[in-house]
Amino acid sequence: MQAAVSDRLGWVITFLALIGIVLSGVSVYNHYKKTATDYCDFGDTFNCDAVNKSVYSHLGPVPVAAIGVVGYIFLLVLSRVRRDNKLASALLIFSAVVATGFSAWLTYLEARVLYSYCIICLGSFACIVLITLLAIVRHAQTRELVF
Repeated sequence: MQAAVSDRLGWVITFLALIGIVLSGVSVYNHYKKTATDYCDFGDTFNCDAVNKSVYSHLGPVPVAAIGVVGYIFLLVLSRVRRDNKLASALLIFSAVVATGFSAWLTYLEARVLYSYCIICLGSFACIVLITLLAIVRHAQTRELVF
């Protein structure tokens, strides 16, 4: 029974990583888009363009959202590795925790510096938090199977 649950958690992580890839991809597109994004403009408080075109939207020449695409692809690949592979499981957790910290920092910037939120970014933040929690649960369940 535990193995089936762990397999399902791996597929849920994969699905969340796919959502993260799509959200980050849309954000990359919007980063370079010349016109305003009308589906994500709800005034000053929720405005993706204010966030996605700010000075905090890139590290050097690389858009933060592009880093998100690559990160989510990496997490997706790790989620498909056999669940009893201890190195892959630990790497999935470590990578997800680092990504959650980075995403939390970006959300902090939205709240305390830009005073504007991006709904796409918040969706990505929710995805990475869930991936982190599920990766930890999956790892713990896998350990129970081994012992």
